[in-house]
Amino acid sequence: MSYILTASFFFADGPVSVGMSMDIASIDTISEINMDYTATIFLRQRWTDERLCFDGNKSLSLDGRLVEMLWVPDTFIVDSKKSFLHDVTVENRLIRIYPNGTVLYAIRITTTVSCSMDLTKYPMDKQTCTLQLESWGYNINDVMFYWTRGNDSVRGLDTLQLAQYTVEDHFTSVSEAVYETGRYPKLVFHFELKRNILYFILETYVPSILLVVLSWVSFWISQSSVPARICIGVTTVLTMTTLMMGARTSLPNANCFIKAIDVYLGICFSFIFGALLEYAVTHFCTLHQLSSKDCSAPDNTNKTDSNENKQSNSDRKRERNQHRVCSSAMSVMKRLFCIFDCFHVKNPYHIDNYARFSFPLSFIIINVLYWVYYLYF
Repeated sequence: MSYILTASFFFADGPVSVGMSMDIASIDTISEINMDYTATIFLRQRWTDERLCFDGNKSLSLDGRLVEMLWVPDTFIVDSKKSFLHDVTVENRLIRIYPNGTVLYAIRITTTVSCSMDLTKYPMDKQTCTLQLESWGYNINDVMFYWTRGNDSVRGLDTLQLAQYTVEDHFTSVSEAVYETGRYPKLVFHFELKRNILYFILETYVPSILLVVLSWVSFWISQSSVPARICIGVTTVLTMTTLMMGARTSLPNANCFIKAIDVYLGICFSFIFGALLEYAVTHFCTLHQLSSKDCSAPDNTNKTDSNENKQSNSDRKRERNQHRVCSSAMSVMKRLFCIFDCFHVKNPYHIDNYARFSFPLSFIIINVLYWVYYLYF
């Protein structure tokens, strides 16, 4: 090569067409907290520079350090937070020039790209992330971008293994970026990620279901065993609280939306807390029933005394009762409290029998509605 090209490039014959393709080497991390993903890619760019034509039928591979002496597109990743070019053992750059002036420029970079995620259905969610390539300084009058093989321009996703996700679909698109300084060429690579729910079923859903079932054990324990039933209720409530806090540690702290896992844990917590309240109501009704019996006993005694007094002196008893009603308001109030029972339950032991049936049935119905809604809607 008898001449060296500077960075200046004349676009007298119209915009230079730059074809691009990529190989996705790896997607290391996908972070819901930072709303981004980190990927290592091989980016290849092709264009034709007629000034680089030479005689021969073989391509010419150059040292990567000669990139500074050639014109190359000023391509950048739009949503990149941080990126770096690999340089072990040398800078991972490839320059290959063909006899007709076609230039192949390939680089290996690792980049962290932002990805806006909708976590309302987490962990049954699907996320669509993008990788956008634009020209920094050359507008559409100078440079045009295109995918060299359409949707097949991006490879490597079919064999990619991710920890929590499965790549369901991917496609490419071509557009333009409009800024105040002009219109610039833009290529976008879209890929759809589906989260694997099996991990969350074993880690969160199954333990929460078992805690709910454990809270129902108290329905088969005698109502007189107060320590046993209270211990089961309080233990399951505290364990469920710990499980709820652990499930939120891997998610953003500032949540402005309710996630599917939050809904399910809230349902489980409500059932566990409801089982604890059920015993409180049952115990209260039992004590209240005993108190009502104690009130009815003095009532019968008063009736017996009144009959005897009636036989001995009916006129004196009538006057005494009238005087007692008028003078002793507190006695009347006590009698009313014993007689009037807003929450009267004939047999408090039936409450446990109802709970044994109603709690599991309600939980099954709510589970069916929950899974149908979040999986199919």
